[in-house]
Amino acid sequence: MAVKTTVPSAEQVAVPESLLKKQRSAEKTREEKLAAAAEARKTKRAQRQVIFKRAEQYTKEYATAEKEEIRLRREARASGDFYVPAQPKIYFVIRIRGINEIAPKPRKILQLLRLLQINNAVFVKVTKATAQMLKLVEPYVTYGEPNVSAIRSLIYKRGYGKVQKQRIPLSENSTIEKSLGEKGIICIEDLVHEIATAGPNFKAASNFLWPFKLSSPTGGWRARKFTGYVEGGDEGLRENAINALIKQMN
Repeated sequence: MAVKTTVPSAEQVAVPESLLKKQRSAEKTREEKLAAAAEARKTKRAQRQVIFKRAEQYTKEYATAEKEEIRLRREARASGDFYVPAQPKIYFVIRIRGINEIAPKPRKILQLLRLLQINNAVFVKVTKATAQMLKLVEPYVTYGEPNVSAIRSLIYKRGYGKVQKQRIPLSENSTIEKSLGEKGIICIEDLVHEIATAGPNFKAASNFLWPFKLSSPTGGWRARKFTGYVEGGDEGLRENAINALIKQMN
């Protein structure tokens, strides 16, 4: 007589404890990832609002400063006086000459300024020491006071950050925040503001920026490139005229 066997149903088959643990662990991990992603989205939205408010505040600050300067100019003109603008806080320095026949001292200064190649450029805070350094290397550089528009254009278009000694494009605000977040600089507009106002963290912001690599100016240099700017050349201090040169080289 044949023995009748019954096949157990799916419900009756015992699931191994190890498999249950694995399933529970996978479910927990998935839930944690979803929660972390939701929190990251929430944080990003909040950060975007902070960045937008800061940008708005900076725009108002720049506009107020510009209106105040216009007012002072008009008052001086009306009273028959000369308007003397405030001393520049920063210079934008561009190297215009190569390495041939450079004395050791100017060579060292150019290295300290990180101007290692022709058309390299950096932001420099104006102090007594930097003014003296620039005087010594005037035959090799041209420099002047950049406006906010020029600074913003440079950083947005040609800005690279120094991250772990690597040249990284500033395509995301997170690149800036990782390096300068502890200084309160979390986005490009913060970086522009810190440079433009020569803020308390100017040195950290300037050192974070990789030296700019500019193009040769549209239309070329002046015919007497290696004479002083005031003498019809390109060397040395050119004050606000640096902004026109930045536009040609950016």
